[in-house]
Amino acid sequence: MSEDPFEEIEQMLAAMFGPQMAADAVGALRASGVDPNQLAQMSGMGDLSKLTPAQLGGLQAQMQQLFTGAGTGAVNWNMGQDLALRTVRSDGDPVVTAAEAEQTRSALAVADLWLDAATDFMPAPGPREAWSRSQWVERTLPVWKDVCAPVADAATSALADALEHQIGRLSDSDAAAAQMGALGKLMRSMAGTAFGLQLGQAIGELGREAVAATDVGLPLTREPGTALVPTNVAAFAAELEADAEQVRLFLAVREAAAARLYAHVPWLRSQLLAAVEAYARGIVIDVDAVEQAVAQVDPNDPEAIRAALESGMFAPQETDAQKEALENLETLLALVEGWVEVVSARALAPHLPLAVALREMVRRRRVQGGPAEQVFSRLIGLEFRPRRVREAARLWEKLGAELGDAERDAFWRHPDVVPTAAELAHPDDFLTMRRAAQEMDAQMDADLASLLDGTLGYADGAKDADAGPGAQDTDRSDDDPGDDSADEPGA
Repeated sequence: MSEDPFEEIEQMLAAMFGPQMAADAVGALRASGVDPNQLAQMSGMGDLSKLTPAQLGGLQAQMQQLFTGAGTGAVNWNMGQDLALRTVRSDGDPVVTAAEAEQTRSALAVADLWLDAATDFMPAPGPREAWSRSQWVERTLPVWKDVCAPVADAATSALADALEHQIGRLSDSDAAAAQMGALGKLMRSMAGTAFGLQLGQAIGELGREAVAATDVGLPLTREPGTALVPTNVAAFAAELEADAEQVRLFLAVREAAAARLYAHVPWLRSQLLAAVEAYARGIVIDVDAVEQAVAQVDPNDPEAIRAALESGMFAPQETDAQKEALENLETLLALVEGWVEVVSARALAPHLPLAVALREMVRRRRVQGGPAEQVFSRLIGLEFRPRRVREAARLWEKLGAELGDAERDAFWRHPDVVPTAAELAHPDDFLTMRRAAQEMDAQMDADLASLLDGTLGYADGAKDADAGPGAQDTDRSDDDPGDDSADEPGA
C-alpha cells in the first residue's frame, strides 16, 4: 500500500470520475486542507497506509458517500461533529460521577440563592446539570451551527469556486468538460468538508477547556438552564492552584448570572445572532486572490498547505458593514460580560474570600482567548472576546451605585435603551449624557407641540393676551357692524 494516503483516495475517485479528473481533484483536495488521515481516524480505521483491503473498501464507501452527496458549499457538520468529539476526548473525558453531579447541582443552587441579593432578575428556568466534555460539544453544537454557518457558508462557497476554477484550468479535455458539473459538486463537498473539519477541531479544543454553558459569553444552549463541566472546573482550579470548592462556587455564580440575563432579556440572544448574520451578509471575498493562493500551494507539500490555511488566506475581507456588525457584537458581549462580573461580585463578596482574585484571573483568560478562539477568528473572522469589559463593568457598577439594582437592570429592557458603543467608551459620563439627551428630547417634543398649536415663539400665554381682545373685537364687528350696544356698561 502506498505511503501517500492521497494516492489511495485518488484510486477511489478514479473509479468515479476517471484517472485525469481524479488526479486533478486530489490536487484540489490537498489544497483545500483536508487531511486524509483525519477521515480515516474518524471512521475508526487509523492510518490509511496500514488499512486492510476490507477496511479500505469501507473507507471507499464512506468517501463515495461524502463526494457524491449533496455538495452545496455548506459546512459538513457531520464530519465536524465527529472530529470535535474525537478532539475533546483526545486527552481523556471522564464520565461525570454521581458525587460530581451532586456537587455541581448544589453549587448552582447556592449560586441562585446568592444572586437573589444582587439582581432583580429571577433564576433561569431549566435544569442544573453537570456535563462531560463530550456532552458540552453535543449540547452546544446546534448553537455553534447558528453562529458559524452564515459566515462559513459564504466563505466555503468562495473557496469551492476557486478550487473549481483551478481544476477547470488544469482539465482541458472533452471528457473533463463533460464532467465539470459533477466536479463542481465534488469541489463544494471538499470545501465544505475542509471547513467542517477545522470548525470541528476548534469546537473540540474549546470543549477541552470550557467550564460552563456560557463560557464564551454566548448562550450556547437553545433551552434555558445552567451547567458546569466538572473535569474542566477541576483542571482550572488546579491551574490556578486555588481551592476547588471556591472555584466551583465562583464559576457557578457566573454561569447562573449569565443564564438569568439571557432568560429574562428575550431580545438579547436574537440581537447577538443578528449581528453575526449582518456580518455574514457583508462578506466580500476576493475570489481572484483566493484562486491565486490556491494555485501557489504545492499540492505535494502538506506543510505548505497547512501554513496557507493558518495564514487566513481564505478569510473574508473586512468591509464597513462588517465593522459595524462586529462593533455591535463586541459591544453586546462586553455589556453581558461586564454585567455578569458586577452582579457576580456583589453576590460573592459576603461569601467567597477568593472572589476578587478569581474575577481578575477569569477576566484575563477571557480577554486573551485561547488557540480555539484564534481558529474561529481565522476561519470566520469573528472573535468572541469583548474588548471593553472593564469599561462595561465600570458602567454597571456606577449605575447600580447611583440608581439601585432594579434601575440598573432596567437598561436591559429594550435594545434601544441598552448602552451604545459610544457610551461604553465613557462609562463615567453615561448618566450625564443620557439625562442631557432626555432633556433635549423633551424640549424638542415641547417645540413640536407648540408648532402644531401655533404657539411656537410666544412666551406662555403671550399669544392669548395679545391676540384675545382684538380677536373678540373682530368677531363682534363681523357679527353686527352697526351694533354699538356691546360698548355700553353692563351690556
